[in-house]
Amino acid sequence: MKNLKLILTFLFGVIMIIAGINHFINPEMYAPFIPDFLPNVLVNYLAGFGEIIFGVGVFTSRFRSMATLGILIIMLVFLPLHIIDVFKDNPSIGSHQMALIRLPIQFVLIFWAWFINKK
Repeated sequence: MKNLKLILTFLFGVIMIIAGINHFINPEMYAPFIPDFLPNVLVNYLAGFGEIIFGVGVFTSRFRSMATLGILIIMLVFLPLHIIDVFKDNPSIGSHQMALIRLPIQFVLIFWAWFINKK
């Protein structure tokens, strides 16, 4: 079980790093999710930077707990945006089907971060 948890931990770190890099490569993908009252570019780049930093932190046992807690917080902050997207006439993610698929994925990511974080 310990080896499986370590594999899932490193896989999660890789996913977070790739997602963070994608904020810089493909920022227009995230723009529709960011509420109009927030500075789009700044929020997008901060989210990407946070995902990269926390993703890297997952690879070191010294920072793993702090990094997974950071990821957990980011995922909880993003959760309302994904819930709102499900109920929009024109979901930011593209379609209602995609929004309905994406929402449970957010819960999986939240659980995954919690699972890695718990001792």
